Amino acid sequence: METPGLVVHGQSAPFSSALRSLVNNPLYSDVRFVVGQERKEVFAHRCLLACRCNFFQRLLGAESGPGVPSPVVLSTVPAEAFLAVLEFLYTNSAKLHRHSVLEVLTAAVEYGLEELRELCLEFVMKMLDVELVCEALQVAVTFGLGPLQERCVAFIEVHSQETLRTRGFLELSAPALLLLLRSDKLCVDEAELVLATRSWARVGAAVLERPVAEVAAPVVRELRLALLAPAELSALEEQNRREPLIPVEQIVEAWKCHALRRGDAARGAPCRRRRGTVVREHHRFLDLPFK
Repeated sequence: METPGLVVHGQSAPFSSALRSLVNNPLYSDVRFVVGQERKEVFAHRCLLACRCNFFQRLLGAESGPGVPSPVVLSTVPAEAFLAVLEFLYTNSAKLHRHSVLEVLTAAVEYGLEELRELCLEFVMKMLDVELVCEALQVAVTFGLGPLQERCVAFIEVHSQETLRTRGFLELSAPALLLLLRSDKLCVDEAELVLATRSWARVGAAVLERPVAEVAAPVVRELRLALLAPAELSALEEQNRREPLIPVEQIVEAWKCHALRRGDAARGAPCRRRRGTVVREHHRFLDLPFK
């Protein structure tokens, strides 16, 4: 009877180093990519990519025949992120950077690389700050990354005012902004939130070449206008005439709360204070404290 074999392991570091030397190395390469808007040429090895990733197995399996293969164009992934993906496929490790990790995460999700995706998520959650959080939230919403989405919203709830002033906030999609406006825990007053939403809608209107009110329509219903004092509401109403942002009926609902001196007319979120709401004299009539 044959003696069972024994699996022995050599040193992993030299093996990993040798494979890393093949990343973007034209030596023995049999596939070329043209990646990113910069159209950078990247060299790779078909068999390694195919055995490590189903996405590349399907992508490269369609190519066959003699001669020099045509380059595979991947225009949506930046070159730096693509090289990080290749490094992971070759060595099962990758060097991540704060400025590009979300692009690597996006590529990992699109290519079905679950292990790399989890490593990127762990890195992002550790590096989360005011400048990164809105971009991370947008990626989380786009790809349905629940734990990252929850972490980003929780971070913004604590650092609301600083976050509203970032470029990333202005570039949020409507579904991502909607998540924030529905939160009771934002540490920001409603007047500031209205201003931030107007700025967000102006940027979207310029990019999409659509009216401000049309861009804002999916999110403005979550603004709690009844929390504003009468003078603030009057000023908002006047500005709304010059630059429509909020439906007239929504402003009327807020005035009704003031007229009736109670929150019953707009029960629930429209009258509920947020964590950062500045207390105003009329709030005692709403009888809806922060929860």
